[in-house]
Amino acid sequence: MADEAKAKGNAAFSSGDFASAVTHFTDAINLAPTNHVLFSNRSAAHASLHHYEEALSDAKKTVELKPDWAKGYSRLGAAHLGLNHHEEAVEAYSKGLEIDPSNEALKSGLADASRSRAAPPPNPFGDAFKGPEMWAKLTADPSTRGFLKQPDFVNMMQEIQRNPSSINLYLKDQRVMQSLGVLLNVQFRTQTGDEAEGAREEDEMVVNEPVVEKKREPEPEPEPEPEVAEEKEKKERREKALKEKEMGNAAYKKKDFETAIKHYSTAIEIDDEDISFITNRAAVHLEMGKYDECIKYDECIKDCDKAVERGRELRSDYKMVAKALTRKGTALGKMAKVSKDYEPVIETYQKALTEHRNPDTLKRLNEAERAKKELEQQEYFDPAIGDEEREKGNQFFKEQKYPDAVRHYTEAIKRNPKDPRAYSNRAACYTKLGAMPEGLKDAEKCIELDPTFSKGYSRKGAVQFFMKEYDNAMETYQEGLKHDPNNQELLDGVRRCVQQINKANRGDLTPEELKERQAKGMQDPEIQNILTDPVMRQVLSDLQENPAAAQKHMQNPMIMNKIQKLISSGIVQMK
Repeated sequence: MADEAKAKGNAAFSSGDFASAVTHFTDAINLAPTNHVLFSNRSAAHASLHHYEEALSDAKKTVELKPDWAKGYSRLGAAHLGLNHHEEAVEAYSKGLEIDPSNEALKSGLADASRSRAAPPPNPFGDAFKGPEMWAKLTADPSTRGFLKQPDFVNMMQEIQRNPSSINLYLKDQRVMQSLGVLLNVQFRTQTGDEAEGAREEDEMVVNEPVVEKKREPEPEPEPEPEVAEEKEKKERREKALKEKEMGNAAYKKKDFETAIKHYSTAIEIDDEDISFITNRAAVHLEMGKYDECIKYDECIKDCDKAVERGRELRSDYKMVAKALTRKGTALGKMAKVSKDYEPVIETYQKALTEHRNPDTLKRLNEAERAKKELEQQEYFDPAIGDEEREKGNQFFKEQKYPDAVRHYTEAIKRNPKDPRAYSNRAACYTKLGAMPEGLKDAEKCIELDPTFSKGYSRKGAVQFFMKEYDNAMETYQEGLKHDPNNQELLDGVRRCVQQINKANRGDLTPEELKERQAKGMQDPEIQNILTDPVMRQVLSDLQENPAAAQKHMQNPMIMNKIQKLISSGIVQMK
């Protein structure tokens, strides 16, 4: 039950429904209050909702339950960081790295906490410019609504949002002052040019002097402010880097990989704030790995690590970070075909999915997990040990220790999944234990592996006989006799089925047997189809009311076969 609630919580967390995730993880904790993973997961969900106090409480419980688990300290550090407890966050991340020095999440968290600890105090106006509320207030106020149509004003406000401390650079702009007043709900008085001119005219009227129009000297062109020049330079660098990227893309399509790497490298040197240049270069290294695996896959992985690290520093789009991790996973997957180590591949894809749940990444993760499982099966494959385990199972079967026999037969199947004898023997054990569905499944697998193996048919027929599916058991025994006509076990099975079927035909069933057989027959889809067939309904009616017509129906082999099934199931009784 706890695992089910945990799975629901994980699914809700992955879909971004953090409130539901908290609810499901809480349900799981109530069922398994000592499971440290559940507290860790709920801490992450609380942190995603910015409920850092609750996240901190769960993280402390995680560390208390499992003090040697590095991930618990990652949760603890994140909660402290959300509460601006920078020293405590640094301490938590550092403890986690003592346990797992190579943990990327702890390294990244420690870097964030260290930067936050060293960061200057926040700008007093910073909160006024946060989030979409700023744009809503400026749109709602008539005095600032028009400014939003001016691109330079929008750029200034976006820059202030990104870096509130830069507001000092824009306070000379009356539009910024007016907007600040609206956002802080404060009235700033500014004197317009018309007001100043009006004041001068009033003074002149009092003095009553003639107005002399003076020729104004041309004002010198203002020099661009430093921040404007910096923005312009940044824009030019960006455009230049994008051109290099485009040339790199063109070279990549032509499979001119060396030229592509050169252009992407130049783009990275010009503008290091776009990690797509790094991931593109990683893609080239990945493609070149087909021809030079030892070097190029390593270069791809280095570029992906660099893209992830830089992306987190810049707070880049999580999709870009996920893309870099997926590309790294692909490179590791290529190397795993030689190293036979799929664990880093799976771990990297899982990290990518925590950043962004992309269907392609999920598909690659499933492929890596399947490859790991197949490799483990290949390494475990040993027919000789399989035969030994089967013999041990046979001994326990003779001693009527069926659970022990099942255990050894299961080990034999793991060691040699293609041996029909192990499936046949385990089916016999399941039959003795009354586990009929499992026995039927093993018998069918036995026949699938070797259609000529008569034991498989006798096992399957025995299970069907015990389940009182006498018609099905009869068909199974007859199918086995096609491969081994003189097999006494199969012949005996046919005889037993005939006895039971004839018993039903003669109406010799006790009321309890009849009731049980009818209930079982009504669950059979084939019986249901016969009873709902309009033709068969007419036949059954004629059997009761029109004997002459019934005799004609009996001459039809198909109808006779269906009536026989109804008789065997106890639905129809002949007297």
